[in-house]
Amino acid sequence: MKILGIETSCDETSAAILDDDRLKSNIILSQLDVHRAYGGVVPELASRAHIQAIVPIIREALAEAGIAKNAVDGIAVTYGPGLIGSLLVGLNVAKGIALSLKKPLIGVNHIEGHIFANALEHPQLKPPFLALVVSGGHTQLVDVKDWGEYTIVGKTIDDAAGEAFDKVAKLLGLDYPGGPEIDRLARNGNPEFVKFPRAWMGSRNFNFSFSGLKTAVLTYVELQTDEFIRDHLADIVASFQEAVVDVLLEKSRKALVALKYHQVALAGGVARNWALRNAFVQMGKKNRVDVFLPGAEFCTDNAAMIAKVGQFYLEKGVVSPPTLDANPSLKLSVAAPSATGV
Repeated sequence: MKILGIETSCDETSAAILDDDRLKSNIILSQLDVHRAYGGVVPELASRAHIQAIVPIIREALAEAGIAKNAVDGIAVTYGPGLIGSLLVGLNVAKGIALSLKKPLIGVNHIEGHIFANALEHPQLKPPFLALVVSGGHTQLVDVKDWGEYTIVGKTIDDAAGEAFDKVAKLLGLDYPGGPEIDRLARNGNPEFVKFPRAWMGSRNFNFSFSGLKTAVLTYVELQTDEFIRDHLADIVASFQEAVVDVLLEKSRKALVALKYHQVALAGGVARNWALRNAFVQMGKKNRVDVFLPGAEFCTDNAAMIAKVGQFYLEKGVVSPPTLDANPSLKLSVAAPSATGV
């Protein structure tokens, strides 16, 4: 079974070919240079960049995989959540390809794609397990009862973890994107330099809150001189990063205990963070928990993970109607809400 995956939910244009369990290509074009001058993603510019890139990216994915477009068995595409303009570019192109080739269309939830990304590299990962989805737009603890069957046991009530990273980086004058910059600087900093607050919200509460931490960093910085901040920048970001990692780790550990699970998988862009990855590895060793970490290519938005979800649903005979519409606020649910059995 050959699946063409398409991902355009935010600011990466990506296409991939998955041939059974072999990933034949996974082409990702970042828009960092487009948005860097604005310090964040500009939706209109993102849509335009996707329009320019999507067809060449799909052609490149097919060429690298060495297959013709009519050889694919299905087209999987992200239809939410994400930026509405960006989603529509990928979805409409996918619909056109599916219609012209008379192939099935499979609408994929972007968050489900991130969870499935682990299966690309870790075929031994089998449900049930706990997934921690951490990105610029999402921070969720997901009980993966089975592939395609999910319950959210914890989520952010304000800022996502990645959003907090970017906002703190911006107030400190770091380059965009801020998350990787903090990750880089923090390696040379003292994580105990400042004791920033952690929002625990009760021992049995698995939700997250990072807005207070962001405000605490802002308040701290405003009380310091420019020279002090410059001299201790690595220490400040390391302390901030430690506060985020502590909460993500401890909430995940407690959720594992509550669910009686011994497997946890990280997913999303923040899963690239070295401190977060190291903390989970150490927690796994200490608590006899199997920790699954996707490679950097599969943490960022990519079409390979979308193709993997599409393969799963197509094998079950579940496809999406041609009337499928983009849903920028799509939630992770028990079953694919767009799908119809065939």
